Amino acid sequence: MITTYHRPKTLDEALTLLTQPNTIPLGGGTLLSKGMPDSVSVVDLQLLKLDALRVNGNELQIGATCTLQSLLESEHVSDSLKTAFKLEAPLNIRNSATVAGTIVASDGRSPSVTMLLACDTKLEIRDSKRSQVSSLSEYLLTRPKGLITSITIPLNIKTAFEYVSKTPADKPIVCVSLAQWNSGRTRLTLGGYGKIPLLAMDGSEDGGIETAARIAYHEANDEWASAEYRIEMAAVLSKRCLESIKSI
Repeated sequence: MITTYHRPKTLDEALTLLTQPNTIPLGGGTLLSKGMPDSVSVVDLQLLKLDALRVNGNELQIGATCTLQSLLESEHVSDSLKTAFKLEAPLNIRNSATVAGTIVASDGRSPSVTMLLACDTKLEIRDSKRSQVSSLSEYLLTRPKGLITSITIPLNIKTAFEYVSKTPADKPIVCVSLAQWNSGRTRLTLGGYGKIPLLAMDGSEDGGIETAARIAYHEANDEWASAEYRIEMAAVLSKRCLESIKSI
């Protein structure tokens, strides 16, 4: 239950408010709409102009409160990323759900975070004392305190995304994301299971992708699918991703 509502006009004011106990940021409001177990104060980020989307050299800089639908409609976002964003939530939710909020609330079943992880996405995180840049990989593992203010993804990469789900409306039970740089660096990530997406490969060559996918999913057993099924599908989908990237 929301007990106090704040609507700061500056980022510094918002960061100061967020140091107070039981106080959380309010972006798109999709998390709060699911209900909160305790009484909380919220800090509305609407006036802080954190929703910008701009190209800076070979990078796309995304404001924290940019919505998933805005990314889906952007000419700068690859088709594979758009597929992942579309799978994250239906249209009415994508129109309000923010990129930062999606990252904060994500688990291993998030297709968009799985794709962002493959791209070696960087996050700017601020609190009342400092600003730091963290990789999405590190953030998912440590969940540091602070407010995500921007998300940066590289544009000079090739990407691919493949998935399987029980119905078109469901999140994937297996999804595979692949990103490759001109240098040959290749990152393979797997989603559809667990607390966070899995980084299966980050190397200078794309050989052994199917093996890496199989190994990463060796214990991926839950109520939606068996580990054996995920192992086989991950190998198939990773191969498709690699073939897709080579055809670009």
